[in-house]
Amino acid sequence: MTSTKKRTARGDGFGTHGWLIVGGVVTAVLLAGIIAIATTVGRNSATDSGVAQTRPVAILGDALPGFVSSGGDAAVGMAAPVVAGFTFAGEQLMIQPGVPTAVVFLAHWCPHCQREVPVLTEWERSGGVPEGVQVIGVATDTDIALPNFPPSRWLDREEFPFPVIADSDSSEAAAAFGLSGFPFTVVLDSSGNVVQRISGEFEPDLLGSLLAAAG
Repeated sequence: MTSTKKRTARGDGFGTHGWLIVGGVVTAVLLAGIIAIATTVGRNSATDSGVAQTRPVAILGDALPGFVSSGGDAAVGMAAPVVAGFTFAGEQLMIQPGVPTAVVFLAHWCPHCQREVPVLTEWERSGGVPEGVQVIGVATDTDIALPNFPPSRWLDREEFPFPVIADSDSSEAAAAFGLSGFPFTVVLDSSGNVVQRISGEFEPDLLGSLLAAAG
């Protein structure tokens, strides 16, 4: 099942302009820029006990087309945009080429996400994650007025084992990956190209198989 995305993400001016990318590796220009905003919180950012629940992100490259469940996924084989962002604690975290990667977009208010998180947690605990791959969560569509806020406490409570990017106030990372509902998972090969996008709950064994074949 899938929770439908409740609003359309919009840009806030912190995008691709001025950033350089060479050979799939983010340059020092980008790194310097995101380090400079490491402690920045957008003026509308939700916080909890001083912890920012949304943080600025930089998107490099073209956005993927919006996901549709029928007729084949036009994004398969396309280069995914590079995302430079931060964890809830303000530590730098990036989605970029290098190793097969699953990017899992989660919304704190989504009941399907609330069911998927413990499944993924148990998958990691049981040794189901293949060697040489990574899983990155993105906490997105954060809204202080909706249930199960804040996402940082929710994921800590569930002992979610994977690093998590806090998306921007306007959910720019989710929009760049063509999100259509929650949870939303994008599997990338080591070159950063889309292998498959999955909308809704899924079995981790499928994710493991896709990642193992994505090298």
